[in-house]
Amino acid sequence: MTSIISVKGVRKSYASGHIALHGVDLDIKEGEIFALLGPNGAGKTTLISIICGLVNPSEGQILVGGQDSVRDYRAARSMIGLVPQELHTDAFEKVITTVRFSRGLFGKPRNDALIEKILRDLSLWDKRDAQMQELSGGMKRRVMIAKALAHEPHVLFLDEPTAGVDVELRKDMWALVRRLRDTGVTIILTTHYIEEAEEMADRVGVINKGRVMLVEEKDQLMRKMGRKSLTLHLSQSLNAVPPELSAWDVTLKPGGHDLEYAFDARSGDSNAVSALLKQVNALGLGYHDLSTRQSSLEDIFVGLVHQGDEARKEAAA
Repeated sequence: MTSIISVKGVRKSYASGHIALHGVDLDIKEGEIFALLGPNGAGKTTLISIICGLVNPSEGQILVGGQDSVRDYRAARSMIGLVPQELHTDAFEKVITTVRFSRGLFGKPRNDALIEKILRDLSLWDKRDAQMQELSGGMKRRVMIAKALAHEPHVLFLDEPTAGVDVELRKDMWALVRRLRDTGVTIILTTHYIEEAEEMADRVGVINKGRVMLVEEKDQLMRKMGRKSLTLHLSQSLNAVPPELSAWDVTLKPGGHDLEYAFDARSGDSNAVSALLKQVNALGLGYHDLSTRQSSLEDIFVGLVHQGDEARKEAAA
């Protein structure tokens, strides 16, 4: 699969001395859904703004469909649709008017059939003559997506697409994003909802303090870094983990009623689980239930950010 966006050595610094991006390298594959994750201030919005041509990089190069985002700004920008987190619209403008206007901004000829299709796909056709001020927050966000799609971009950036919308609408948005990807549009989304990335993304990138820490296929990432835990819910509480269980990575949870064993789901630890249960039975430790849990993308994300912060502290020491 070819790359539709190529970011090479992109650095962004400001007169204040603050460095927002430290030599970022990133390739986005054509036709994929790519989730860019990171805490507040990680550099997500700065990176998106640079790719979209809204901010100039201090160093580095960005190619969009082979077009340089600085030298060939118009050609590169015409391939991109951007849905910002903030909802900036004219309160008194009609929905259909603002979407048509967005198409015209890119020099595209009027195409009422296309605009109708976009509005219908976004469940906005019945609201086409409504003023923006009459719409709910979720509907306004749909209008922002319609505006971004009006000039038929190859790449769509969604910056926190479901921020402030309810769970039902969020699922509708997920379905919409998948349909867009099925038409060939490449989707790049930033999100604070880890389950959003886990649900939709083909690949995941993690950025923190201006550095891309990891880019990985989501499923491979889950297999590579995901861990499982087995919890034994004891019939009687313990004060400490019995020394006979020291061969396993067992911890006693607060309250003394739960023993938790963490293990690598990819390894042959299934035998270790059997051996642990056999030893627990030999010790006469009764348990009334047991449960297992697979680590989520959120667990992996938090762990990566923590590791990165600790590594920087050690380097600075």
